[in-house]
Amino acid sequence: MKMKPILLATLVTGSALLSACVVEPARPPQPAPRVEVAPPPPAPGYHWVKGHYRWEGNHWGWVPGHWVEAY
Repeated sequence: MKMKPILLATLVTGSALLSACVVEPARPPQPAPRVEVAPPPPAPGYHWVKGHYRWEGNHWGWVPGHWVEAY
């Protein structure tokens, strides 16, 4: 039995696409937030943005709080 070229191309392409699937493992739960004490503002008109955790590929990384200028 001969396979039609289009059917063969579809099967090869489909196999290649399915073999490229990557399954990411489940993330561990996010840790409890850290307690931060905000330092004095650098100047009037700034407000404090609390620190938070960010997923960094394979672990939770802490992003420290910082001052931003209010608009």
